[in-house]
Amino acid sequence: MSLPVLKHGEIISRDTRSTISTRYHKVTRAINREFWNSQSETQNSLYVGSYGRGTAIDTSDLDILVELPQSEYSRYDFARGNGQSRLLQAVRNSILIAYPRSDVRADGQVVKISFSDGMQFEILPAFKNINWLGQWDGTYNYPDTNMGGNWRSTNPKAEQDAMKQKNNSSSGLLYDTCKHLRSVRDNHFSSYHLSGIVIDSFVYMAMGNWRWLSGDEPSTSAKGDYERVLLDYLNQRAVFRSTILLTAPGSGQEIDTRSSFECLKKVLNYIA
Repeated sequence: MSLPVLKHGEIISRDTRSTISTRYHKVTRAINREFWNSQSETQNSLYVGSYGRGTAIDTSDLDILVELPQSEYSRYDFARGNGQSRLLQAVRNSILIAYPRSDVRADGQVVKISFSDGMQFEILPAFKNINWLGQWDGTYNYPDTNMGGNWRSTNPKAEQDAMKQKNNSSSGLLYDTCKHLRSVRDNHFSSYHLSGIVIDSFVYMAMGNWRWLSGDEPSTSAKGDYERVLLDYLNQRAVFRSTILLTAPGSGQEIDTRSSFECLKKVLNYIA
């Protein structure tokens, strides 16, 4: 089977983006009102996940990081008995004020809002990680309620910046490839697991210097060469045929690929 990557192949409609934006602003305002004593609809929040990296093709799950004051971190870090769970409940209660009729629940690391149209927001409360010099190092700490409660770290802005830079240098090929792999996954291998960060990290590393050509540039590659390069990269670097070592673009965070490897290989074989 061969299903080559298409230029601008998968696009989220303007109306859907407008709905996402409206809900994003409403959630942000609810968080700011509760934790920052502010009515701002834009401050202290950002899109993360696939939508934030520019590689989403649907809106079944939208990820938002909301920054909370450092005083809240100290409060819940020292709380007895899983302060992380208590923090998620506090965030949930603030969102319920804005969406009293929606299904809003705390789940592991996020607060989920399920809307009647099938769209779901996952809200990740987080705190800037301040180093010993009193400066923000670019990462955020976020709660994980599992195993009695602990804190994890993420650097979504570094990932977004790295993805954007490489997408620009590849004339849009990076985003188009990531979206294409998602489309094949959803339409042909939906019973398998393949996470968005695995797709994005893999394509970022595997595509090398490939890029879309401008209209007057001659091509020196045959149809399907690019897709075979992606498949060859996976095959050559597979560890015990069950995983591949990947790090997230920009942040360098190690990505666990074990549960996604089988589906990734199926998708790449399908398009190559």
